[in-house]
Amino acid sequence: MKLRTAAIGVGYMGRFHAQKLAALEASGLVAVADASEARAKEVAGELGCAAETDFRRLLGRIDAACVAVPTERHHEVVGACLDAGVHVLVEKPLARSVAEADDLLARARAKRLVLQVGHLERFNPAFRALAAQPGRALFIDIERLAPFKPRGTDVDVVLDLMIHDLDLVLALARAEVEGVSACGFRVLTDAIDIANARIEFADGCVASVSASRVSQSAVRKLRVFRHDLYVSADLQGHSLRNVRRAEGGVSESEARFERTDALAVQTDAFLRAVRENSAPEVSGEEGRRALDLALRVGELIRKRLERVAP
Repeated sequence: MKLRTAAIGVGYMGRFHAQKLAALEASGLVAVADASEARAKEVAGELGCAAETDFRRLLGRIDAACVAVPTERHHEVVGACLDAGVHVLVEKPLARSVAEADDLLARARAKRLVLQVGHLERFNPAFRALAAQPGRALFIDIERLAPFKPRGTDVDVVLDLMIHDLDLVLALARAEVEGVSACGFRVLTDAIDIANARIEFADGCVASVSASRVSQSAVRKLRVFRHDLYVSADLQGHSLRNVRRAEGGVSESEARFERTDALAVQTDAFLRAVRENSAPEVSGEEGRRALDLALRVGELIRKRLERVAP
């Protein structure tokens, strides 16, 4: 049987979520909901489903929802869905605060519901191949640069872009965070637009994470150094380059991956977790860890800016 689904919030990202829910075989898209009646009707008309301006009217009519409302409404909307027995895939970040995230996790556990967080890079084929390689990471270097766009400036660059890579670092390091230092600056908005964080883990792994939303071109590069191995992943170009120490020198190999619709893969994984009553690939707990680390980085940057402000 198809799961009865809905997309709540159909702005830029939410519209894509609605399209995937309409296209996937496991999903029967019941409706889309958006505070803008015109927007809701436009997307509903494209996809042949109902339109609502109040998501609460959907509760009791759906089994699962993709939530892409502004971050400040995540706790309200996701919490109401969970209380009504609806499984949720929510765009990152999970919530505004760790306290809100913990409350959502508790509600999901109480109802035994799937709560998945939309860290889309986990479904990038180049990252999946890298993460499947054996061995402990010694040093991780991630760079994510993007041209300026007014969309998304309701949060700073740490919660807008860097949080993706903080999640990847946590997935690769698989150890407790022992220390964090960070710096960043405001450039084109009143929030942090460029940031760098250094994260030290209990097992000795160190990660350097850089993010900018005021760059001239888009870059998504990830480098991982292991014992006798260096791996470079181009997350935008879907390629992986391995350099190994070999007898008499080094050996190199490169793999290129077919470009996939990561959002469709993510949505399908969410629906599969709901159907099979299994843990999602990016759980609420993992989303909470990424949020906690992102908030720590943001707070360190803001305190540093207070000290160096003219």
